Amino acid sequence: MAEAIAERFLSARKAALGLADYPGTAPTTLTEAYAIQAAALARMEDRVAGWKVGRILPPLSDQYGSDRLAGPIFASTVVTIAPDARGFVFADGFGAIEAEFLFRIGKVPPAGQRAFTLEEAADHVDAVHIGVEIASSPFIGINTMGPAVTVSDFGNNNGLLIGPAIPDWRNGAYAEQQVTTRIDGAQIGAGAASAFSHGAIGSVRFLLENLVAREIAIQPGWWISTGAVTGVHAVRPGQEVEMDFGSLGTLHCRIDTQEPR
Repeated sequence: MAEAIAERFLSARKAALGLADYPGTAPTTLTEAYAIQAAALARMEDRVAGWKVGRILPPLSDQYGSDRLAGPIFASTVVTIAPDARGFVFADGFGAIEAEFLFRIGKVPPAGQRAFTLEEAADHVDAVHIGVEIASSPFIGINTMGPAVTVSDFGNNNGLLIGPAIPDWRNGAYAEQQVTTRIDGAQIGAGAASAFSHGAIGSVRFLLENLVAREIAIQPGWWISTGAVTGVHAVRPGQEVEMDFGSLGTLHCRIDTQEPR
């Protein structure tokens, strides 16, 4: 079953076609969902360049036994943001943008380590940037059916836009920075990473432990998109997005339609 669902998602992504219904029996546990994700990963030719981490809020976090989820980010969808940056969403599926702090893995954990303190997780990071995650899936209902469904289609990821580096990130001040998201000039969300459980470093720790448990070899240079700071904001092609990280920088991108690959 996992293989059939993975194949349908991959076919829809390749053809940039929408899915009105979930392509099979929807997973009800994260274990089932990661099995579908793994089946799709095994069929991908594109290189993994990082991982998105999304938050699971109560009461779903209690139901699913986790307060976060993970999905792969592929190299062909990662770009350094520029004035003409674009984010691509599936026109007949689900599309959203998220303001994020992006952590880069500088060194891999030693063999056999399966659990990490927050300090140990931070020690595996060599850079932090501001950025934008493009959250999009061919399945239009991916954001309404719970975290297991989200996990099953690459965690609802379709790209990562990398902004400027934060030079003094280890002092933790970035976590208190108020971040504001605007779409077509209208403010639609604001927040700070300090609202996360254990902060953005908590997302790094979660991902390291998640990947080790799934026997996925962690690679230096991988990006970790640590979670939506201002929320998950639906977008459609043609809209203009601005994410204001205060003194850390302001990012702009235009939303376009994902073309067949």
